[in-house]
Amino acid sequence: MPKINGNEIKPGFILEHDGGLWAAVKVNHVKPGKGGAFAQVELKNLRDGRKLNERFRSEDKVERTELENKDQQFLYETDGRLVFMDNETYEQTEIDAELLGDRRPFLQDGMTATVQYFGEEALNVSIPQKVKCRVVETEPVQKGQTAANSFKPAILDNGVRIMIPPFIGPDEDIIVHTELMEYSERA
Repeated sequence: MPKINGNEIKPGFILEHDGGLWAAVKVNHVKPGKGGAFAQVELKNLRDGRKLNERFRSEDKVERTELENKDQQFLYETDGRLVFMDNETYEQTEIDAELLGDRRPFLQDGMTATVQYFGEEALNVSIPQKVKCRVVETEPVQKGQTAANSFKPAILDNGVRIMIPPFIGPDEDIIVHTELMEYSERA
């Protein structure tokens, strides 16, 4: 595994640090008036979700790890565990549902997601950035309410509440941005 300098860390890098695997969530490069430059890095443990703020000087060496990405199909959820199937080998993998956090409702049956592996251990799941959902409940369209920045609350078929434009009504399909958890466009 390659070693990199502390000032080369970027968000999204996977680092082996303090005997664990950590993802760099936020990186802030600081050059104080006195002393050497350093990177203030917010790390998230990939195994247990702990967060850690660490300071790396530019001369510090850190081990960067690459995870293997595999596209797998979501089958079902049982007892807080998500079951995915490899489309080539038909092997099934179980992953803790808490890894997805707020994005969990957007995972739909049969959806293809990217599972990240470290060796044989599944560590993370990435769902598609945009997902098609149906509006179940919203306020009726009001005539003349076409201001560019006016939005109204809506409940989607997966139970998530988001804000949508006033021209969208119940039983319409929309595209939702899963990372921002907001309306993207009409389907």
